Parts: sequence; C-alpha cells; structure tokens
Amino acid sequence: MDTIDFTQPWTFAQTALYFFLGIFGRYVLIAALFHYLFKVKYEAYFQPREVNQRPRRQGQHWREIGFSFITALIFAFVGTGMVVAWQKGYTQIYTDFHENSTLWFIVSILIILFCHETYYYWLHRWMHHPKVYKWVHKAHHDSITTSAWTSFSFHPIESILQAIVLPVLLFIIPLHYVAIGIILLIMTTTSVINHLNTELYPRDFHRHWFGKWWIGATHHSLHHSQFKYNYGLYFTFWDKWIGTESPDFKKLFEKKTRKEGESVKV
Repeated sequence: MDTIDFTQPWTFAQTALYFFLGIFGRYVLIAALFHYLFKVKYEAYFQPREVNQRPRRQGQHWREIGFSFITALIFAFVGTGMVVAWQKGYTQIYTDFHENSTLWFIVSILIILFCHETYYYWLHRWMHHPKVYKWVHKAHHDSITTSAWTSFSFHPIESILQAIVLPVLLFIIPLHYVAIGIILLIMTTTSVINHLNTELYPRDFHRHWFGKWWIGATHHSLHHSQFKYNYGLYFTFWDKWIGTESPDFKKLFEKKTRKEGESVKV
C-alpha cells in the first residue's frame, strides 16, 4: 500500500476539510450539549449560578458561531500543516505508544498544558494593550455576557496566535498522537465550561487543593466584565503569582454556589 503524500494539493485540501469538520463539529457538539443542559433542560435549577446577569445581545449566538467557523478553518489549516511536518519527520510526534513510558505520556500532557497556559497568559496580557486590543482581541470581548458559543469566537488574528503554540511545542516535546487528541479535547471542553456563564463547580471548590488553581465560569466571566483581571486559560497560578486575579472572585464564587439563605464566606 502506497504511503499517503499529504503535500499533494488535493490530499492536503481533503485533509484540511476533515480537520475542519472535526474541529468545528467538536465545537458545535460540545457547545450545543452544554447549552441544552444548562440553559434549556435544567435552566431553572442552574439559573441562580448564572454569573453575569446582563442580557446577551440580539443575534450574539450567530455572530459567535460565525467567528468560530473562521477559527475552525484556521485551526484546520495549521493542523494539516503539522501533518505534513510530521510526515517529513520534523516534529516530535510519535505513533508507537511503547516508544516512551506511560509516565511520560501523562507528564507530556501536563507539560503541554503548563506551556500553553504560560504562553496564553502573557499573550492575553499583550492583547489587552490599548494599541493591540481593538485589532486583535475586541471581537472576543464583544461578548460581555458569554455563553458556550463564545468559546471559539475569536478574531482571525487572535485565532492564528492561538493556533501556533501547540505546533511549536510539537517540534520540541515528544507527544503521542492520542495525547494530542486529549489535549485538544481539554482545550475545547474547558473553554466551553469557562464561557458558559454558569458556575458548574461545587461550593468551596475554589478552596480545594486543585480547585483553587483551576479556572471556571465565575473566574472567566469576571474577565469579560472587568477586563483587567483573570487572564488565565486553564489555571489561576499566573494570575495569583502576578497579582492579576480579581479581588471579587472569591466572594462572587461563594455567592453563586451557596445554598439559599446561606451566608457568604469571606
């Protein structure tokens, strides 16, 4: 059987199409699922956990889906380019699970998430610079009250800047292709959860040894409403270390997760 040559124009185009369908389909499926569960089926139960009470703009869903469509196209093109680079032997992607240990499989995912978090935090700070913001990041922040559909809604320039980090890391860090899939699933799912505008995590989660380092809807919703705090992607550690975590976060999280009639802890 002949090896598929991904550099051939028709093969490259087909591969990019498959990537697009997978990326955009994953976004639509996960966003639609969370929207249905928490904004439709169980809306009455989760309504007290809605973070930002400001109404969403008319047609905001469709604007966000439109930007997400373009984001998926960009991600698909970059992903296909990485397939070509892998076939040429330029990347550290490996397909034989036994080429590295199971421990490395787990550690490599954690390393990628840490590197991605670090890159995104500082990129995010840069995108909020007054001379950069309106050209790169404003499209995302036009969604002041976010939803599951906001999770992939980026200006094309921001999409490119977000798309390049994983490919760069794949030239340096050995990663099994299944680990790549896990990382991409984490990216999509956490982005949907963080933009849902409904706090899903349990009471006192922000005090838990893991929860205090993990971002949820309350944490990220404050970024969209306050702009100058909470720049993290998955984790809170850079915000805590640099001092950019919102002073309102803990009190608001307590308010949104407490039971009716219960006082807020400080």
